[in-house]
Amino acid sequence: MPNSTLHPQPPHAPKHPTSDTRHGITRMDDYAWLRADNWQEVFQDPSLLAPEIRKHLEAENAYQAALMQDTEALQKELFSEMRGRIKEDDSSVPIKDGPYAYGVSYVTGGQHPRFVRMPRDGGVETILLDGDREAEGKAYFSISTSDHSPDHQRLIWGFDDKGSEFFTLKVRDLATMQDLADLVTNTGGSASWDAKSEGFFYTRLDENHRALEVYYHRIGTDQSQDPLIFKEKDPGFFVSVDGSPLDDYIFIDIHDHETSECWMLPADNPAASPRLIAPRQTGIEYSIAPGGDVFYILTNAGGAKDFKIVVTPAHAPEPENWQDVVPEKPGRLILSHAAYKHHLVWMERDNGLPRIVIRDRDTGEEHAIAFDEEAYSLGLHGSAEYDTDIIRFSYSSMTTPEQLYDYNMRTRERTLLKTQEVPSGHNPQAYVTRRIFAPAEDGELVPISLLYHKDTKLDGSAPCLLYGYGSYGITIPASFSTSRLSLVDRGFVYAIAHVRGGKDKGFAWYENGKREKKVNTFKDFIAAARHLVREGFTSHDRIIAHGGSAGGMLMGAIANMAPEAFGGIIAEVPFVDVLNTMLDDTLPLTPPEWPEWGNPITSEEDYRTIASYSPYDNVKAQAYPVILAIAGLTDPRVTYWEPAKWVAKLRELKTDDRPVLFKINMDAGHAGASGRFSRLEEVAYSYAFALKIAGRLNN
Repeated sequence: MPNSTLHPQPPHAPKHPTSDTRHGITRMDDYAWLRADNWQEVFQDPSLLAPEIRKHLEAENAYQAALMQDTEALQKELFSEMRGRIKEDDSSVPIKDGPYAYGVSYVTGGQHPRFVRMPRDGGVETILLDGDREAEGKAYFSISTSDHSPDHQRLIWGFDDKGSEFFTLKVRDLATMQDLADLVTNTGGSASWDAKSEGFFYTRLDENHRALEVYYHRIGTDQSQDPLIFKEKDPGFFVSVDGSPLDDYIFIDIHDHETSECWMLPADNPAASPRLIAPRQTGIEYSIAPGGDVFYILTNAGGAKDFKIVVTPAHAPEPENWQDVVPEKPGRLILSHAAYKHHLVWMERDNGLPRIVIRDRDTGEEHAIAFDEEAYSLGLHGSAEYDTDIIRFSYSSMTTPEQLYDYNMRTRERTLLKTQEVPSGHNPQAYVTRRIFAPAEDGELVPISLLYHKDTKLDGSAPCLLYGYGSYGITIPASFSTSRLSLVDRGFVYAIAHVRGGKDKGFAWYENGKREKKVNTFKDFIAAARHLVREGFTSHDRIIAHGGSAGGMLMGAIANMAPEAFGGIIAEVPFVDVLNTMLDDTLPLTPPEWPEWGNPITSEEDYRTIASYSPYDNVKAQAYPVILAIAGLTDPRVTYWEPAKWVAKLRELKTDDRPVLFKINMDAGHAGASGRFSRLEEVAYSYAFALKIAGRLNN
């Protein structure tokens, strides 16, 4: 995709040098002006964006549209294929709760879900909330929650119609199907009912988009009257609120990326003062699973790096009463847990693969649910009810569509409820999924999950889309995706590099990919690319790297460190201006992110570490692969100006004529376009870019 006289010239961002001095180090930033001074207002009302910034972003959109014009037919073809693999009138298997079973369904042509219920053992379905109807006339619309009250008479539902993730909550009377006058604005998007169904607890966002306060809203009152239940003073922590399965407790969770704290109060007494379970200690995490008269707590306290489960009386949950019930086993990372009347359940990852383990609370007997494929994904959905022997889980692999099971924890019987339907057809036998390992620079072995068509030649001629993330301990599952098939059917090898910074190989895998060891994430990804070439899966000029958010930062870093290893790079909502963002404590996520990246405001060492890899700060005069950056104007997580500045600096310094494209959605935020089909259009765009770079435009 070289520039030529047939292509328009890219937008030129004027340079307005701004200096910043920290720890005696002065940096110049020529493109800081792209950060809107009134960014808080823009998130609420995009029309308030400064005209000169809007003009530049619109020029970027015009440029990328011109360069991608020859892919328009392919984009439509890809979109049609992807849509054809979706069962448009799909519906979930309803989950039972009291007298009803609740579920989600879609209609043919519908973009948004409908929330439904029916009698517990079957009968007429009632639509509680129609997402398509609520979205009418809105450029962007996303439903954040739909939660019925304990007495099943009302429904809290939340929505965002700007993409800025400032959610509004409404309450629907399920007898009349009309929304009440209650309107709760600027919330985190979810809520938890009190035990009497008289009101709910929620978090309110401040002007910097931080959830630091918990309020209680009583049905029928104005939001201005809502009492403050809890206030967190440290902007470096996230606050959330949740209820228990028996509706007996409300839990207030405070956490950053390495430390947590939990408070509790009785769900039938909103006026009660919250009670602290365990005071925060830096580096200690814990989470609660109520189990009747006891709490089961998942924690890394006491040096349990890969986590353990302890039990404590619900009336005396303080740490001095914690007793190990599932001790730590190094190398086996416990990911999550849940408690039911007769069973304790947890999800763990051992040797890179997930499994579900069940313990009988009466006898202590344990057994596991596991599968045999080289790489697969499990999801633990649990149950809405506490007194049950039945839980729900899902299974898929990169070749196997998702299968949903009910599992009897007592009899160990699996009941297949649903297999993901691919209307246009799917033959798992036509594809190969593998797990291979790339040797990293320091000798560690980096797992790579692979998907390719059985007829694809592994002689180095195949193009490859190599995906990576590698931050916050997030593990990228080797799960099924209908969209990927459009690449794989055109001869691509689809690869996921499970780099350090995730927890794919235990908690140490995460620790060795953060802060001063962050460079391991980038080196692992580059090692994965080079291993794929050595093993004949692809060649360097045919590898298109792909990552989003913190994975977009990975894309920026590998572009600087090893541009020759990639033919193209797709960076979605890329976190590329790391140093400037971590220095700006007014931004929504900056203080809570310091444990992950370091605090360059107070620490010169952290400053120098981040400066050494921050993609924007390390762009230099060298050849770069073709790059596509994608962003959303109202994104509160990775602000639009990060990729805007990065693209401008790349164009200024790069020494080749390969283009850099920047597409910005002026009506959306971090998650991209709303609606299931609108999102597919964005995937089709990215995949068309990858096919063009790989020379497969007409395949």
